[in-house]
Amino acid sequence: MVMGPYCTQIMADMGADVIKVEPPAGDNTRYISVGPAPGMSGVFVNVNRGKRSVVLDLRTEQGAAALWALIADADVFIHSMRAKAIERLGFGYEAVAQANPSIVYTNCYGYSRRGPEADRPAYDDTIQAECGLPHVQEQLTGEASYVGTIIADKVGGLTALYATMMALFHRERTGEGQEVEVSMFETMAAFMLVEHANGAMFDPPLGPAVYPRTVAPNRRPYATKDGHIAALIYNDKHWDAFVGAVQPAWATDEYATLADRARHIDTVYGLIAETLAERTTADWLELFRELEIPAAPIHSPGALFDDPHLAAVGLFETVQTPHGPVRFPGVPTWFSRTPGHVAGYAPELGADTAEVLNEIQQKGTRGLRHG
Repeated sequence: MVMGPYCTQIMADMGADVIKVEPPAGDNTRYISVGPAPGMSGVFVNVNRGKRSVVLDLRTEQGAAALWALIADADVFIHSMRAKAIERLGFGYEAVAQANPSIVYTNCYGYSRRGPEADRPAYDDTIQAECGLPHVQEQLTGEASYVGTIIADKVGGLTALYATMMALFHRERTGEGQEVEVSMFETMAAFMLVEHANGAMFDPPLGPAVYPRTVAPNRRPYATKDGHIAALIYNDKHWDAFVGAVQPAWATDEYATLADRARHIDTVYGLIAETLAERTTADWLELFRELEIPAAPIHSPGALFDDPHLAAVGLFETVQTPHGPVRFPGVPTWFSRTPGHVAGYAPELGADTAEVLNEIQQKGTRGLRHG
């Protein structure tokens, strides 16, 4: 529901003409959270900003013909339907490439077509479970749980974006289009195993598939006298600075080096926790800034809207819309020559159907990126 739209939202912010092809009932994300008007939920508005909405019933001859006309001039075709469903509609890669050989065609799936789980339905929660997130959360907190964000959808969307861009770069070099497949399960398996593969990568295995630091039970925000703080007193430079300023007696103990601390990381976290409970959050933040030790207060997502650093770099952009001003979290990257900007408001369902179909007739369509 979010993987494909998030991928193409970033494309829109960087200047792409993104035509979102929706069924008559509309994208499901239109209805899953609060919004200023029916079918304009906050989630939908954010990941579909700056796109154009075209309603097509692809089961009809007229709807299919309109999509074929769009495909003829498209640079990219992105869909997030299961393989059997897109083939049943007649818009699989072979058919689309026959109509437009230079097209980059990106499949966003739950599971790759090349494995036994192909065509299984998938959502963020189920992919989190299969890639091991609840398991490592259980080691960390004592209870299996999902992380509090749709991480599989979003990492999948980012992966679909870079995969599509790589295919476009190849086309710029060679003129060749190609098919790209990005699945949430394989993406998240690779994502989780960046650090958790650890000793299990070797033959014979040198240890379990887990990175001990991230699942240490004492790895959590530290309680202070009046709240909590996040701090990572990790490498030797940070450790020596902290010990010199706060705990000189630790200078020659068994945790003096990074390798020593890594072997006993949960114990180290516990010792630090006992120490940080002795002063206020503000006191520690001041000291850690002086010592250049990474540290931060604990904020809610809502606090990001008022964060002074984000304000200074201009992350948020306000867009005037028919429903009033909307403050979007904008483009997080910076380019010296080709900066991106929030592409505009999200479209009402089918708001651009007439315009786009007229463009088809005039042969003026600049391309399809299906959110």
